[in-house]
Amino acid sequence: MMNTNRRTFLKSASTAGLGVLFIPNFIERPPSTKLRFAMIGVGARGRASWSQVAVEDIVAMCDVDDRMTENAYKTVPNAKKYKDFRLMFDEMANEIDAVMIATPDHTHFPAAMAAMQLGKHVLVEKPLVHNIWQCRTMKKAAKHYGIVSQMANQGHTTHGIRLVKEWYDAGVLGEVKEVIRWGGPTTFSPDGYFSKPEAFPFPVHEVPKGLDWDLWKGPAADRPFNNEYAPKSWRTFYDFGSGAMADWCCHTLDAPFWALDLGMPHTVDAVVPNPEVPDHSMIAKESTITWQFGARGNKPPVTMKWIEGMGKPELKEEYGLEEMPDNGMIMIGSKKTLYHGGRPNNPRLLVPEEEWIDFQKNKPAETIPRVEEEKPVQEWVAAIKNDTLPGSNFDYGADLTEMGLVGVLAQRFGGTINYDEKNMKAVGRPELDAYIKEPVREGWSYGEDLW
Repeated sequence: MMNTNRRTFLKSASTAGLGVLFIPNFIERPPSTKLRFAMIGVGARGRASWSQVAVEDIVAMCDVDDRMTENAYKTVPNAKKYKDFRLMFDEMANEIDAVMIATPDHTHFPAAMAAMQLGKHVLVEKPLVHNIWQCRTMKKAAKHYGIVSQMANQGHTTHGIRLVKEWYDAGVLGEVKEVIRWGGPTTFSPDGYFSKPEAFPFPVHEVPKGLDWDLWKGPAADRPFNNEYAPKSWRTFYDFGSGAMADWCCHTLDAPFWALDLGMPHTVDAVVPNPEVPDHSMIAKESTITWQFGARGNKPPVTMKWIEGMGKPELKEEYGLEEMPDNGMIMIGSKKTLYHGGRPNNPRLLVPEEEWIDFQKNKPAETIPRVEEEKPVQEWVAAIKNDTLPGSNFDYGADLTEMGLVGVLAQRFGGTINYDEKNMKAVGRPELDAYIKEPVREGWSYGEDLW
């Protein structure tokens, strides 16, 4: 959704039965008014967000782990500092206009819901949330509270993703019936994000000084601390993250999801040769996930594969390559095949070099407005000031995340999932209900009133 007028969108959402919209007065302030930002999760990806706005406009920062705060707190000395975002909102609700959230995945939802309930505009790191019910609830909440939302998947702001859609819409690829994404945890994130405990059951370690372990766990079930959980390797553990799939599908499958208008799969199959532990709590080193999407209007059904640590697609002579790259995505069309790497920044057709050079001189017209590349925060801020919605607003970002999370369920528990999109059910597999809508610890329940 590009440059959609927020009032028009919210009006149509309301008439679709989404409830009465509450739009706080401060949202209607003129574009020249400065916005006051709060940041929840200030290190790593958090820094990538707060560094895109003026330091003096950041009025509050919140992080449960002192190991992650040193740089942020020195750079933004005048912001009030918190460990519990609930206390921050209790004390500063009237001083905050917009909130950026870059915590581990399992705490995205409560932080975002607490902000939206107060009428705050919200930007959340990808993947948007941790389970499918949360995806649907975030969409409802953004409309219900009348806020400007954004999932911060950088690739959706790139010129490259626009080229992919423009080329597909212009018929360059022909009919696309197959998409393949391949790589492995080390090619997705080579810097230690997926390290694991040395034994199972996991050893119990002393909680580091400055880490509020109870707040870090948030809604997740209670458990002892292990050094691999925080601050970095939590993506390995399904209770906190969703492995490489949910993390990177929002980058690498964004372009085909958008260009092909995929929506939700009706079937997902998983091949997981060597599950890591018997309780399904950790990602496996190897898996292949296959989504099946039905026809969409005049677009044919699509098979999409996620190959993690299990080789590469077939190298075809017409691709004009000596070998397939170690990491990437291809959309295989009846006319041409398109490739890009982990993100959609630099798409190209897999054709001989001379043909590629000629194509670039005669590309289809640019029909989709461009924004500043890899700056989802700036796109979001501009949307707030101009009463529009950015491209990866929660209506889009939640759908992209949900598609990935259905795949995560298959990857985690194996076998086939026949997905009932309307009812959010894995047909015939009631044991998965508790992962589609996860139980939460006392004090961490949000969004139930919207259903």
